Amino acid sequence: MSSRLRVGVIFGGRSGEHEVSLASARSVMAALDPAKYEVVPIGITHAGRWLTEGDPLARLVAGEDAAPAGSALVGPSAGRRELVPGATGERFPQLDVIFPVLHGPFGEDGTVQGLFELAGVPYVGCGVLASAAGMDKIASKMLFAAAGLPQTRYLAFTRREWEQRPAEVVARIEAGLRYPLFVKPANLGSSIGVSKVKDAGALASALAEAARYDRRLVVEEAVPHAREIECSVLGNEEPIASVPGEVVPSNEFYDYAAKYIDGKSALLIPAPLPAALAERVRELAVRAFKAIDGAGLARVDFLLNGVTEELFVNEVNTMPGFTTISMYPKLWEASGLSYSELCDRLIALALERHRDRARSLTSYAGAMKPDVGA
Repeated sequence: MSSRLRVGVIFGGRSGEHEVSLASARSVMAALDPAKYEVVPIGITHAGRWLTEGDPLARLVAGEDAAPAGSALVGPSAGRRELVPGATGERFPQLDVIFPVLHGPFGEDGTVQGLFELAGVPYVGCGVLASAAGMDKIASKMLFAAAGLPQTRYLAFTRREWEQRPAEVVARIEAGLRYPLFVKPANLGSSIGVSKVKDAGALASALAEAARYDRRLVVEEAVPHAREIECSVLGNEEPIASVPGEVVPSNEFYDYAAKYIDGKSALLIPAPLPAALAERVRELAVRAFKAIDGAGLARVDFLLNGVTEELFVNEVNTMPGFTTISMYPKLWEASGLSYSELCDRLIALALERHRDRARSLTSYAGAMKPDVGA
């Protein structure tokens, strides 16, 4: 019998970050040592169909997307460490651990993590709570505030509030915040749906754009003289932080084009910061990770006032971009941990967390027995 771990690498998904996920998964699968791991690729189409037959990555790259008539969502099979398909014709093998390289909603937001919990399968990364909180910018801000972490001022709205009472929403924003502002969908990544607003003339269109992507909207004050600082966190109960890095965006802010298309943004690793400030970034990164009950990995993003050196926690990405040139693994490489070693460590942390969760009782010996005849 093989002593290799069967690692299900899941990629694609139903979010706007589908293509980013494919790039991340390609890097992860190439880095997993075949002497240690048997990689089982699992793709998810834009339509939500799960693929395991043939080469799922190639099938997604080729544009396979339709969900056949009568297909069903996959469901968990508790105790067998496998996912059971519906009527899709795709076979789902038993797995030792899952590496979900999924970005954005329906993958990084606690939904698929809940599926893995039901199936009893160890998985890389944050659990249901941390994944959901990290994805929802409003929920994470509330947790950061409870933990005493510094943040920019913000207001939150629902899509319905904006659509039914637009004048009231605009009035509240202009009374409570100062331009320039950032308007964002609460639940999305890769800067999709994000707009920088410098005056009242652009505010309505920015809110309408954000509302295309989510039912919850967040409006934040921009940080003056902003520098974008990022820090990688790794671990479970005792997380550690990497050296900080800095993103110098090619556009006015680090939008989707600056991240993935034009190739002109610069990553400064390590970030050119005074030693005390760099240590402050690392300390706050770990605190933010713990504030959402993080596990495995996360990248914590900061905004730094380049004049006053005031530091603000911006967000926590619980499954950040994971190509070999992405900031999360590059920061660990600069901290002495190679990409392949990082993948090994994340899988080990997934198994460690699963063992720890298995210690918790799920039944109570003194519970009342149901009266089946009632």
